[in-house]
Amino acid sequence: MIDPAIDDFFAERKEAWLKKNISATMQEWEVREKEQECEQNFLLTNWLPDAAKRAGQISVASHPCTFSHPSARKNKNGYVSSIIAKNKPQADGFLRSGNVNVELDALGNAAALDVYKFLSLAMADQRTLLVHIEQESELAKQLLTLPNCDYQTLRDGFLKMIDIDQESISSSKIKQVYFPVADNEYHLLSLLTHSGYLFELRKRLDVLRFGDEVKQARECRKLNQFHANGYREIFGLTTIGFGGTKPQNISVLNNQNAGKAHLLASIPPELKPRNLRLPKTDFFKECFTAWQAKEVLDALHSLLNTDYNNINIREGRVRIPAKLNSDSGPT
Repeated sequence: MIDPAIDDFFAERKEAWLKKNISATMQEWEVREKEQECEQNFLLTNWLPDAAKRAGQISVASHPCTFSHPSARKNKNGYVSSIIAKNKPQADGFLRSGNVNVELDALGNAAALDVYKFLSLAMADQRTLLVHIEQESELAKQLLTLPNCDYQTLRDGFLKMIDIDQESISSSKIKQVYFPVADNEYHLLSLLTHSGYLFELRKRLDVLRFGDEVKQARECRKLNQFHANGYREIFGLTTIGFGGTKPQNISVLNNQNAGKAHLLASIPPELKPRNLRLPKTDFFKECFTAWQAKEVLDALHSLLNTDYNNINIREGRVRIPAKLNSDSGPT
């Protein structure tokens, strides 16, 4: 036994194969032949070399191009480059690559998804099998050392899943923006969807809306009963589909989520009208007319020109501007 996760993987694969290939109408000898065939198919010496050859049909990516267009993966120049964002997390307050811990996605031939699942198995040390093979751990050496196949050949075959070509290839089907960088020069940006973040949002929204505690809180509200935590509601959600009836043609994560993701409402805010209209250029011209202030300004002018200076004069100078403000303020 190399690792329990690997044993469980092959046990599930064998069970699924037998369920598909054995029917109730078969003779007993036919069932035995199918069982023997199943054991041969999933022997490590037979299954691993075939899986290593098929691994290159799957590409691991954080931003699969197929979310822009299902046929964007390949064009006349070859396969579109697989993008794996490896940004470091930083407490900068931005929702960006690296700041949310999500699993990588994969796209390619749906017939090779079993190889992706195999390499994504978490071993006893919580590292995936792909990481073990990449780092050439003792577990990987033990697994890939077979009498009928070269170790390095198997390792190189499995690592093709994460190989990134030196040449960057894009597709005309991907949403693109020419961003100006200098005089008469532009940098081409290919806008891609971070599928890990897309489905992490769906996961969190589903927990927020349909979790067990939320269901209990809704039931308490229905019965007019107290609930300590209550629940929150998210309005204006939109569900978007990718891949139609074949979500597996888009990516692995898309297939796991039945091709459905949630989008938050993105609309302009509703501003409340203000009762006060503030002046933009000239307070005296925009906020009141001359005839409204003539009487008050004449009285103030008379006080400012008088030769007397006593308490009544000083209070009058304070009172008149206040009256001007209350009678002719901005509206």
